[in-house]
Amino acid sequence: MADMSASRDLLLCPLSFTLFRNPVVAQDGHTYERAAIQDWIRRTGKSPITQQPLSIEHLYPNHLVKKIVDSFEELTRNKKYQFTLGIDIRQSDRPFFQTQTKSIYHAHWLLSNENLPEIVLLKINGAQAKKEASFYVELTRHPNIVRTFGFVNDKGSNEQSGAVLLVQEYACKGSLYDLLQEQTVIPDEKVLIQVFLQIIEAMIYLVSNQVIHGDLACRNVLVFHFDSNNPDKNVVKLTDFGLSRASQLFSVLPSNARTQLDIVPVRYAAPEILLDSTQPDHYTEKSDDIRF
Repeated sequence: MADMSASRDLLLCPLSFTLFRNPVVAQDGHTYERAAIQDWIRRTGKSPITQQPLSIEHLYPNHLVKKIVDSFEELTRNKKYQFTLGIDIRQSDRPFFQTQTKSIYHAHWLLSNENLPEIVLLKINGAQAKKEASFYVELTRHPNIVRTFGFVNDKGSNEQSGAVLLVQEYACKGSLYDLLQEQTVIPDEKVLIQVFLQIIEAMIYLVSNQVIHGDLACRNVLVFHFDSNNPDKNVVKLTDFGLSRASQLFSVLPSNARTQLDIVPVRYAAPEILLDSTQPDHYTEKSDDIRF
């Protein structure tokens, strides 16, 4: 059986892999997000970790975890979701993923609180944010959207003015593309359907917030838990949305440097975008559909 408690983050639900909002303790001694474990119990009647019988009537609030999560959320709100490199966050010396237009670094919180979520820093070159940090934080409060905790200011970098630096949750399994490439056996069809449904939920949420992804592909789907046999034990989340010329979230800085927003993924692009990628009205939820 796959270990649903594999995450080292004590503040993440082992079912939904999201930061707790309403944590409860079940009869197996583990803590879950209330809505997630109630749904699980209705479908299976057993613990996802120990397999012992569980009942909704025996779910009790975990006040300690709730207090820790609320403290973390309050801290980030008080900072207005703006963090400083070297003071609030430390990043690794070298990125573990890098292209000409973006880089991803392992990072660690330097805040006094313990048991904080594992994080990475996403650096988008040649771009600037169109909205306040709080907008990006609230937009990513969805179980199938990679959580953004805020912006990061690198006072020691001369390149900071030419890049956006975001602090985001860490996906321990990497991208869906890499994971599927590593599989020696094709995952069960029901598993793939479950993954597909989670991506659909995320895309519906983005559209409801007037956000076009612009580059929907397996490389931009991150895996937080994967079980090739059990569809209920899979969690994926969308990332890198809004990185296109028609972005509602970011804008291109006036420079000669190539940016992520300039790139058109030819393999996945809709015909109207291939004909003219400079027209904002060519980027719609329909152009996202054809990518997928």
